[in-house]
Amino acid sequence: MNMPNFRPVVLCLSGHDPSGGAGLQADIEALLAQGCHAAPAVTALTVQDTCNVADFRVLDRAWVLAQAEAVLADLPVAAIKLGMLGSLEMVDTAAEIARRLPGVPLICDPVLRAGGGGALGQDEVGQAIRERLLPLCRIATPNLPEARILAELPEGSADACAERLLEHCEHLLITGGHGDEAEVHNRLYSRGDGARTFTCVRLPGSYHGSGCTLASALAGRLALGEELASAVRSALDYTWRTLRDAEAPGRGQYVPRRLPLDFGN
Repeated sequence: MNMPNFRPVVLCLSGHDPSGGAGLQADIEALLAQGCHAAPAVTALTVQDTCNVADFRVLDRAWVLAQAEAVLADLPVAAIKLGMLGSLEMVDTAAEIARRLPGVPLICDPVLRAGGGGALGQDEVGQAIRERLLPLCRIATPNLPEARILAELPEGSADACAERLLEHCEHLLITGGHGDEAEVHNRLYSRGDGARTFTCVRLPGSYHGSGCTLASALAGRLALGEELASAVRSALDYTWRTLRDAEAPGRGQYVPRRLPLDFGN
């Protein structure tokens, strides 16, 4: 029997990863796991595998706007998740789309580097995200290397980067997975309200699509109406489990298992 769809809709603006580890496939799987419906609009095509990115092409602005407009005209969007944008024009395109949905939470995963280190945008994209997108965001979710790029502090601590970036956005989650401590420290900063640290056991290996997974899960929790700090905790716990159960389908990084093997049974 066909039933009305009561799952919150999350509009995802991100790139396509043909390996299936990151990008829009990660968004779709993570949002399904939260009980949400993903509406994926492609911003860029990439040539990448589980090892690294070889090349990328940002789509034409008109095509991205057309995709988003088709979704907005038909579906009740409850949150917007941003991933790879890749160009100044796409940053402005994402900002234009976000302004059409005032009050809808915007979650920004500032994808600037692939897990293997390859660039996924022009050097000035980080500055444009900081100046043009962060003020529209409910929360941004950079890892520490991305936070340093956004804050223009090449050796900055998480606290130093947050101090600069909170001038632009209300909430900031800086993840600590790129360190080497036994515990990972993920820090939630809120303007005028200090910081809160969430810790988890560091898992061995490196992972392809972990940032996409976290940001999409967080977007899903916010779309469901969960309060921000609780949504951050839920998304971090879910992401850790996907990494704990990750698989190595290729020659490079592990890919998070975002859906259970018996999904749909």
